[in-house]
Amino acid sequence: MLDLLELTQKLTVARSVSGCEGAISDVIRALAAPYADDILSDVMGNLIVHKKGSGKKVMFSAHMDSIGMIATHIDENGFIRFASIGGLSPAAILYTPVVFCNGTRGVVARDGKTDPKEPKLATYYIDIGAKSREQAEKSVAVGDTAVYCGESFLAGDMIVSPYLDDRIGCAVLLMALMQIKKTENDLYFVFSSQEEVGLRGAKTAAFAIDPDYGLAVDVTGTGDTPEVTPKMDCKLGGGAAIKIMDSSVLCHPKTVGLLEQAARENAIPVQKEILLYGGTDAGPMMVTRAGVYAGAVSIPTRYIHSPCEMANVEDIRACVRLIEAFAGLKLD
Repeated sequence: MLDLLELTQKLTVARSVSGCEGAISDVIRALAAPYADDILSDVMGNLIVHKKGSGKKVMFSAHMDSIGMIATHIDENGFIRFASIGGLSPAAILYTPVVFCNGTRGVVARDGKTDPKEPKLATYYIDIGAKSREQAEKSVAVGDTAVYCGESFLAGDMIVSPYLDDRIGCAVLLMALMQIKKTENDLYFVFSSQEEVGLRGAKTAAFAIDPDYGLAVDVTGTGDTPEVTPKMDCKLGGGAAIKIMDSSVLCHPKTVGLLEQAARENAIPVQKEILLYGGTDAGPMMVTRAGVYAGAVSIPTRYIHSPCEMANVEDIRACVRLIEAFAGLKLD
């Protein structure tokens, strides 16, 4: 099985913003193929990996898309204006190196008269070193997308990388898939599309699969950095986080209880998560068709949506163990 850092690097270098998930889908398909009974892609771009069983249908979902930038205008001097795909923070991206999907690199900068206390994306541009519109248009066209350009590395027992949200969730599902040898339950590992722009892929995937149980695997915020607001109990090094609620879902008590049971029976360190903002694939899963016993396993992560997100290696491994343990439960 791949080393966690190596796996993270393989997943984060694939440039795949929401709506353009082809590159990351190809990487995940190749990694999952030896452990799957069936793999299919749907119209929305979801990748669905099926491990057959005769028991209850369980859908695990980690989104494979990322936030990013889309070129909207190239001015006469070759500077590229852009809009956000998903939740970009102006304060987090200034002077960040970025790369377009064709490999063109640049840096995010801002207009000289911009008030640094009130940054707005409308005053930002990408500088690719072009001297004119004509030169820039040889490398970038309106509609091209760009992502953060950074490396994955270890800092003590932390992993730091762009796009841990949610490539680290994809890594958790892949590692669990690789370790699950046999299960009575009928397992669907969904690597969903367009989560960052409205939880869209999981909605159609859940409708097609019609699962009995559904678990999202995604990152969550933490309360362990100085003067953080709002306060949260989640912390790096505290174990896998069992979600209670976020803005998209009130997790089903039955599913929360089953996750707690799986953690208790397998001595897996866990903590509880209440996220006051943001949502996950658990939301659309819960309300598909006649309803699903939905919940989520979260990876506590600092600096979400920034170019340098940070998570604890042991928390990630605890999430893998919890997904594996849940998959092996006798579900009714």
